[in-house]
Amino acid sequence: MKKLFWVDLRNFEKKMLTASIEAGADAVFVPKGKSEDVKKLGKIPTISEDGDMVLGKDVELVQITKKADEDRVVALKGKIPTIIENLDWTIIPLENLISKTTNLIQSVDTLKEAKLALETMERGADGVLLKPKSVNDILAVGRMIEEFGAEKFHLEKVKIIETKSVAMSDRCCIDTTSILPPGTGLLIGDSGKAMFLSHNENVESPYCAARPFRVNAGAVHAYVRLPENRTKYLCEISAGDEILAVDPQGNSHVVAVGRNKIERRPMMLVVAENKEGKRVSLILQNAETIRLTTPEGEPASVTRLKEGNEVLAYFGEETGRHFGEAIQETIREK
Repeated sequence: MKKLFWVDLRNFEKKMLTASIEAGADAVFVPKGKSEDVKKLGKIPTISEDGDMVLGKDVELVQITKKADEDRVVALKGKIPTIIENLDWTIIPLENLISKTTNLIQSVDTLKEAKLALETMERGADGVLLKPKSVNDILAVGRMIEEFGAEKFHLEKVKIIETKSVAMSDRCCIDTTSILPPGTGLLIGDSGKAMFLSHNENVESPYCAARPFRVNAGAVHAYVRLPENRTKYLCEISAGDEILAVDPQGNSHVVAVGRNKIERRPMMLVVAENKEGKRVSLILQNAETIRLTTPEGEPASVTRLKEGNEVLAYFGEETGRHFGEAIQETIREK
């Protein structure tokens, strides 16, 4: 679950606000009357008496000085985000509260405190409110939180057992708003339980220039992996959606979609299996520039795949999917 990153700008400074926006903060805590000033610089939610999130209504603030203050937080039953301010910073009140309630935003002063708050009792606070002393504080905590919530995937070698042409089909070409490094791509499959690592188009060829922001993903029916263990059909992806970019080591980060191009193209089916006999398949465009990923992180053109070639795939939990959410049910896909 993504952790919230809020920045305390009650001592309002323009440079701190700019840094908060650039660091990807989820909201800023500003004095009454400052929300309009925030909107002039960028689109980011504000917390204030007159903000997007109204203090005392949408967000609660509790200073922890004694046991009764903890009881007050517990009584809120996690219905709204609650900022926990410790006048003498200590992790003990947060530990007590984590065991009893949720929706806790721990106020912190440093990167070290932020990391500790998010790791406490293995579950951590649901977010942090940083009281920055410098622009660097904001940027450092922003980077830490982005990495903190990243999903890690166990990718494994699978061997190609079949490739064949299929009828003309509608395929999706996903353009992200990020430059994807070599080896990085999207997890895509005919089933939400088994997906290939589809390589991005950062490879120069005699036929077209490299487009490292793009993954030629597959047919409209295929699943693509999203953050927080969710999936979508490729045809449902549109500008502004967030999807997961994954590297050959299974590290992931969230990228935004800029465009989904759906066009009719000649297609082919690729089927592979792991050493336990689990199968993964995907219908992709039948073209040399469409690539899966080898165990070494290199692109493997689908038109050159042969029986026995190895590529990377991910096998998820044996669950079904309902509107992209994993559910426990018996389901067969073939």
